[in-house]
Amino acid sequence: MTFVPALMVMFVRGKIVPEHRNPINRFLIWIYRPVIKGVLRAKTVVILLSLAVLAVTIWPARQLGTEFMPNLNEGTLLYMPTTLPGISVTKAAELLQMQDRIIRSFPEVASVFGKAGRASTATDPAPSEMFETIVNLKPKEQWRSGVTVDSLIAEMDKALQFPGVSNAWTMPIKARIDMLSTGIRTPVGVKVIGTDLVEIDRLAKQIEQVLKAVPGTSSAYAERGIGGYYLDVTPDREALARYGIMVQDVQDVIATALGGQTVTTTVEGRQRFSVNMRYPRDLRDNPQAIANDVLVPMPAGGAVPLGEVAKVEPARGPTSIRTENGQLATYIYVDIRDRDLGGYVADAQAAVEASIRFSPGYYVVWSGQYEYMQRAAARLKIVVPVTLTIIFLLLYLNFRSIMETAIVMLSLPFALVGGLWMMWWLDFNLSVAVVVGFIALAGVAAETGVVMLIYLNHALADMKAKRSAEGRPLTRQDLHGAIMEGAVERVRPKMMTVTAIMAGLLPIMWSTGTGSEIMQRIAVPMIGGMISSTLLTLIVIPAIYGLINGFRLPSGDGGAPQPPVRREETVVRARIPEPAE
Repeated sequence: MTFVPALMVMFVRGKIVPEHRNPINRFLIWIYRPVIKGVLRAKTVVILLSLAVLAVTIWPARQLGTEFMPNLNEGTLLYMPTTLPGISVTKAAELLQMQDRIIRSFPEVASVFGKAGRASTATDPAPSEMFETIVNLKPKEQWRSGVTVDSLIAEMDKALQFPGVSNAWTMPIKARIDMLSTGIRTPVGVKVIGTDLVEIDRLAKQIEQVLKAVPGTSSAYAERGIGGYYLDVTPDREALARYGIMVQDVQDVIATALGGQTVTTTVEGRQRFSVNMRYPRDLRDNPQAIANDVLVPMPAGGAVPLGEVAKVEPARGPTSIRTENGQLATYIYVDIRDRDLGGYVADAQAAVEASIRFSPGYYVVWSGQYEYMQRAAARLKIVVPVTLTIIFLLLYLNFRSIMETAIVMLSLPFALVGGLWMMWWLDFNLSVAVVVGFIALAGVAAETGVVMLIYLNHALADMKAKRSAEGRPLTRQDLHGAIMEGAVERVRPKMMTVTAIMAGLLPIMWSTGTGSEIMQRIAVPMIGGMISSTLLTLIVIPAIYGLINGFRLPSGDGGAPQPPVRREETVVRARIPEPAE
């Protein structure tokens, strides 16, 4: 409002070519004039055809999938396979090295770093059966022709099929955010919640098998809540009483012999190290050795083997215990491929509901990115109506007319037409980024509609003033002439508005750098919507405007001026007396 006028005064100087002599403007008018003539001759047909186009757009809208956000290419992959509980450290290292060698054999891979189990920190309680492999990729210019991130992941996943191993692929930053917010590291997660770990484990295994049969499932893995291996040492109280040994004495021997006990601290310079003492590995590496070789001292002297005063036997138990809202829970991790998130979860929910019977008090919660999508959908149900309401109020404050405001608001559904068709053509899914693009499109589409309506109102006002000065009523032919003036002669500013917006969006659509996946989802609905919105602005709005404003106008020819209406004059004649009188 202030800067642009100052720039115009400074730089717009010299000979300015009139608008009617501009070759581009003349070309646009030459094309647009016969179109608008045809529109004014068949206004109702044009409106019905536009409604038909709007109805046909329902088909591509129903074909679009749904997702929370498109996958953001971080330039690095995170491979997170999971095996069954109980794998040894030696076998885990062997399997990890084999996987790293296979991944490194792909020419697109620069380096591979794998980790099995937890890191040297208390904040990473990962079991030994959980692997994390960072795959650093080379620059895209060094990849094989035609290879994309999705196709590369598919090739690696096919090469890394091992019995008992469930694969999952994601990005490092994305995985950390997902695990911190929902605890699920895969696109889809199922939380089985109940009161008994055994029943939860049974339901989780059944759901895992059902999900593996759902189309689009790349892998499904249910945590084995009771898959841990333990050694139970149960004191025999009668035997302890015969030997005069306390239960606490047995527990102290077990803690020292198997777990170790700190006996002293060594000081080396400024560093201090605790010294632990326990039985050698040969005496504690199997239940029989523990029962026979671990000795419990007696109060009267001597010692008795642990197996004489306690029952030593292996047992199965929970590897970890999860809670969700105060209840026990087990997670099922599901990785999907070549399916949209919303469509897959809908099919998976139907399959689980049809195949699994839940006891009272047991249920499932669908989490992961699907949980994000549900939260975003709930917020958008508020944001979108509020946005449309604000646009409507601003338009009404500008036009002071419900009818004209409604005409401009009609540009919004027609703007969706191009956006939906273009998304279907590019095989994009509906996501939060796409909705943001449609919200931005709503404001831009309303702006182009306002520009058209303002020029039509100005042309009609000039025509009314001209006919009023001539003493003639406004006819439908006059209205059509005003529409021709407002639409055709002012096509240049409308096309400038659309061209400037399209010129800013096309580079975003063609970008390939980091973050381009999200920016493309914002730009594509706006580009397609601007195309359909422009056609609406140039064709449909003049038809609606002519139909509404010409409803009660006479269909006069608007030819020669009508003869002026003669007004009767009243003449009062009075006798003027003579001076002599």
